[in-house]
Amino acid sequence: MFPRATLRSDRGQKEVTVWCSNDYLGMGQHPVVLAAMHEALDCCGAGAGGTRNISGTNHYHVLLERELADLHDKEDALLFTSGYVSNWATLGTLASCVPGCVVLSDASNHASMIEGLRSSRAPVRIFAHNDPADLARKLAEIEPGASKLVAFESVYSMDGDIAPIAELCDVADAYGALTYLDEVHAVGLYGPRGAGVAEQLGLSDRLSVIEGTLAKGFGVAGGYIAASRALCDFVRSHASGFIFTTALPPHVAAGALASVRYLKSNPAKREDLQGRVVLLRRRLDDFCVPHLRNPSHIVPVIVGDADLCKHISGVLLDHYGIYIQPINYPTVPRGTERLRITISPFHSDADIEYLATALAEIWSSDLRGLLKYFSHPNELEAEWYRDRAAHPAFGHSEAEPRGQYQESI
Repeated sequence: MFPRATLRSDRGQKEVTVWCSNDYLGMGQHPVVLAAMHEALDCCGAGAGGTRNISGTNHYHVLLERELADLHDKEDALLFTSGYVSNWATLGTLASCVPGCVVLSDASNHASMIEGLRSSRAPVRIFAHNDPADLARKLAEIEPGASKLVAFESVYSMDGDIAPIAELCDVADAYGALTYLDEVHAVGLYGPRGAGVAEQLGLSDRLSVIEGTLAKGFGVAGGYIAASRALCDFVRSHASGFIFTTALPPHVAAGALASVRYLKSNPAKREDLQGRVVLLRRRLDDFCVPHLRNPSHIVPVIVGDADLCKHISGVLLDHYGIYIQPINYPTVPRGTERLRITISPFHSDADIEYLATALAEIWSSDLRGLLKYFSHPNELEAEWYRDRAAHPAFGHSEAEPRGQYQESI
């Protein structure tokens, strides 16, 4: 049972503990979700049987869209087959079909957002990450009468930083721009009902479009947007990623519906998760294991070298039974390779202690011994590594490199 998993290899089988899942709350195995899926599977069968416009719309799809619209306090919602597709299809459609649209995109936006904008062939201006002042400068350069759309995320999945949503909305409003917020790594986890950071800050009404996934905090599969009825109808009518693909299986929609409803009325899971995050960070600090400081649930442990990061991941798996996938280029920029730790309410105090101890052992001995085996193309990066290895505590450095990233939804 999550977070336990079975590792199967040529050497046989063994139990490992997963520390990098995006099923942040473990809802993928919640009895309420599984029961709903079993019931829908027995009632409706395995597949949707068609696209949403041709025989593929099931009552569970309709109920789920209503539930998501209510979650985000919007008039309507529209389902897609994944969070990647919802970003790609919606941004591509709005940017290409709204006459004269110019898009302002955060420099650290996800690959799905970038791909949607690229496919639209609309003019795109990139503003500095989480920088309202740079956004204002970019908007001021655009013809006042032009249609404008500002696209950004709430929680950025690799560094775990959170956007200044209110300030970005202030700038967008001042220049008459629509706002598009990706809440993929926030829905289910933040806000009184789990609607995300915008809800937590009381800002949902300031966003023109809120995009989310059903595959992370909600633990199932699929993506969606929530917006005005007119905007959802527009995307429904023009987005090829909605029109020309088979709908989500009814039992998947039923499971997501059960998960959304459960998390709306059960904040305890969100509170448990935040408590686990605080304890994990405290123990990493106690053991002087370097991790990026951020206000979210994502705990990035910076390694800074692709080969070394992969090696440490292998040591954790082979010798400690801990599974943390190494995050290397092109998911993150070279020099910012990392172990991206995601904890859940189901990781116990003993699990946290075991992970922190394992990382401390690697950082205090294995890391120092391994440095001579891995080449660093940038001499400054090598010097940074030597300095850190020589430091008795291997402490966190504010100068640790950070950068853009992409991560799959």
